[in-house]
Amino acid sequence: MIGNPKKYSMSSKKELLLVTISAVLYTVLFHNNPIGLNLLIFELFIVLSLLISRQFRVRGTAMLVSAAGLIITAAATVMVFSAWAVFVNIIMFLLFVGCLVFPEVKSLFHAFTLFFCSAFYSISVFFKKLSATSFKGRNLGVYLKKISIFLIPLLIVIVFIVIYRFSNPVFDKIMVRIGDAIYDFLVMIFGRFDWQVILTFLLGLFFCAVIFLRTPYQWLIERYKLKTDYFKRIKVRTKRSFSKLGLKNEYKAAIFLFLALNLTLLVVNIIDIQWVWFNFEWNGQFLKQFVHNGTYLLILSILISVALVLYYFRGNLNFYKKNTFLKYLSYVWLLQNAVLAVSVAIRNFWYIYYFSLAYKRIGVYMFLVLTVYGLLTVFMKVKYSKSAFYVIRQNAYSLFIVLVLSSAFNWDCIIAKYNFSNYNRSFVHLNYLSKLSDKALPYLDKPMDELNKIDSVQKGKFPFHYMYMSSEDYFDRIETRKQKFKTKWENKNILSWNYPEYKAYKELFEK
Repeated sequence: MIGNPKKYSMSSKKELLLVTISAVLYTVLFHNNPIGLNLLIFELFIVLSLLISRQFRVRGTAMLVSAAGLIITAAATVMVFSAWAVFVNIIMFLLFVGCLVFPEVKSLFHAFTLFFCSAFYSISVFFKKLSATSFKGRNLGVYLKKISIFLIPLLIVIVFIVIYRFSNPVFDKIMVRIGDAIYDFLVMIFGRFDWQVILTFLLGLFFCAVIFLRTPYQWLIERYKLKTDYFKRIKVRTKRSFSKLGLKNEYKAAIFLFLALNLTLLVVNIIDIQWVWFNFEWNGQFLKQFVHNGTYLLILSILISVALVLYYFRGNLNFYKKNTFLKYLSYVWLLQNAVLAVSVAIRNFWYIYYFSLAYKRIGVYMFLVLTVYGLLTVFMKVKYSKSAFYVIRQNAYSLFIVLVLSSAFNWDCIIAKYNFSNYNRSFVHLNYLSKLSDKALPYLDKPMDELNKIDSVQKGKFPFHYMYMSSEDYFDRIETRKQKFKTKWENKNILSWNYPEYKAYKELFEK
């Protein structure tokens, strides 16, 4: 069941006009223009249009933070200019539209699902409104229906033409000549036409229809309205002896499981504290197994651990009078997983210390922040008998904050500066650095004598240094990239302007 699409009044013609104008603006801004200032202009226009048409009113925390996230990340695409900032901005766009569908939504995760439920239906709403629009006293739907009458017969004719071509060589030659003549005619008429304009307009039309013609699924909204942070006790109407026995058996199984897991994890944590925290020694070897494999497996372990706690405290075990011991075991289990997260952080620290910064190594710390907060929310769920909805809602907000904040940092420049500044102790991976984005070129551009100095230090510290790019090759690659960047920037449209590349161009070529 689909409920009332909107709580504001606007005629179909005005809606269609707004969608069309927005799609035209999208085409002007993005056709043959890389993302930059145009993204900020477009999203500011969308927000202002929603405000003027009274479609955007802050009615809850989710609505407010999604709008803020959209504008912040749009600004980040201009001021930071990274693929990550663009990706996060897309996520914020989806959340924002989801919150527009149901402004009182309590969880960002639910806003995400509301977007997908509404998005594609909005396109059908657009065509329905388009069909209902009058033209010369008649609905466009009448004209579209007349055109559609000929579609099925036309398809049938095409099928028979294909059959006759394969069965009759003479007919095939005639059809080839007719096809060539039609092709030449179309090339003459449309040969110089830029079809990307149409594709860009259609993409803009999709986005704008999703924004301005969004239609909520009422049954889904009614379900989301019932979600609360606190767990409700479910009383099973069966024989009491059976249900009580089942609950006791589940309790005993949980006690056994968490006792065994706590003892096992205790051994792992003791080993990690002794080996990783206080007695780690690096002997010039690669740390892939130590960090890559170990980190991924430990993170997987933490996620499974959280899932186990959520599973056993999913129902009436929360209200079992004798569950105190199980709760304490769960607290210890969550605490031990927090210690495990610290061990992962220290592993990652040693990896950065000896092998410099990289995207994934930064990402590990972001993930660990989310993990520790997730463990805290699960602790609160068990202690205060909160619902799974509480855990999802709180962690969705923490993920939102991490995504938005991370999009505001110029990671390429941070990585380049850090890695070259710490060449005395850390491995400088020239292959990796040479592939960082153009905005980092001022920090990647090193004179040959400095590169030779770095190379001499690296050879003495890292026996595997010879397996990677030489200083000469790195210097040549950066010089080539500088010239390509110069040409690209000078040919950029103002709509694709961004601050980091502007700054890089000034530092490299206007000193």
